[in-house]
Amino acid sequence: MNKRRLIALAASLACLAPAVLFAQEAPFKVGLILPMSGPFASTGRQIDAAVKLFIAQNGSTVAGRRVEVLLKDDGGTAETTRRVAQELIVNDNVAVLAGFGLTPLALAVGPLLTQSRTPAVIMAAATSSIVASSPYFVRTSYTLPQTAGAMADWAGRNGIRKVATLVTDYRPGIEAEKSFKERLLAGGGQVVAEIRVPLRDPDFAPSLQRVRDASPDALFVFVPSGPGTALMKQFRERGLDKAGIKLIGDGGITDDDLLNDMGDGALNVVTSFHYSAAHDSPANKQFVDAFKAANKGQRPNFMAVGGYDGMRVIYNALEATKGKGAGDPLLAAMKGQAFESPRGPIRVDATTRDIVQNIYIRRVERRNGELHNIEIDAFKAARD
Repeated sequence: MNKRRLIALAASLACLAPAVLFAQEAPFKVGLILPMSGPFASTGRQIDAAVKLFIAQNGSTVAGRRVEVLLKDDGGTAETTRRVAQELIVNDNVAVLAGFGLTPLALAVGPLLTQSRTPAVIMAAATSSIVASSPYFVRTSYTLPQTAGAMADWAGRNGIRKVATLVTDYRPGIEAEKSFKERLLAGGGQVVAEIRVPLRDPDFAPSLQRVRDASPDALFVFVPSGPGTALMKQFRERGLDKAGIKLIGDGGITDDDLLNDMGDGALNVVTSFHYSAAHDSPANKQFVDAFKAANKGQRPNFMAVGGYDGMRVIYNALEATKGKGAGDPLLAAMKGQAFESPRGPIRVDATTRDIVQNIYIRRVERRNGELHNIEIDAFKAARD
């Protein structure tokens, strides 16, 4: 009788062993949703390259779990973002979502995250309200009140009182306009013109003529990464620089990935941002060198650093949960993380789940034959 029981027990264990082994080896899946095609494809390429670099440097196994990244292209449309997010959650059983190149794309998935209790890391989108749209969002990019507010404060301290604003007519642009205006007015400044342009295929010429007619001390600009090149060119062609109007704005207009293509017209443009490829720190030098080596000399931009740091937050959380992280435990392990990023010290606020970081004032200068955003001032530990 004892012998028969032992044989039965051995058989049961033999059947159980493959299941246990499978559970141990089940990958930790990250659903990475990015615009890899369409007008915002450069955003997707930068983040994808940074995620791959982080994994190459840190390995694909964390606390005994193999990390698998499932990249999905949303083409920059919110409807597609929502659809692929649902597929990743329901069909692929991802533990975490990440990416989100634009604000509307991130907002499209908020209800899905809350319903499924799936943490999501915002690596690019910058509108303040995104994190509040779901308790499962955390952010490693930046927020527009951080950069626009810092730019207004710096302008006031440097004798820029009379300003026109030109922003893209969608939620991030409107938020940048509002944040800049409130802080400038609070410091005694004046906004003499408020201009909004379409998100897709904007024509800057009529708007810039309005700016010239208003004769401000400076033009504050927010446009997504990409259109800044055309705006810069038309700003010079219409003689706004010769009229004594300074060009200032959010750092997306002098995107590191595109800056060299802008030519001398970008020289002396002043922006506020959380990252520059020229940031002077050992961590950033290593990051820039490694990124260039892995991507045929391409310079990393702010999207890349958001993706790179986002993967570190995910890895740290998986490590903290001993490889078992998912849902609320994984989210809890993301909150409060603090480390030295290529951009400088950053922290994911444990209460708001938003990022706390330095915001730098940068001026475009030529160094060693290339254009760079050179930091000239800083606002330390800026919150949303």
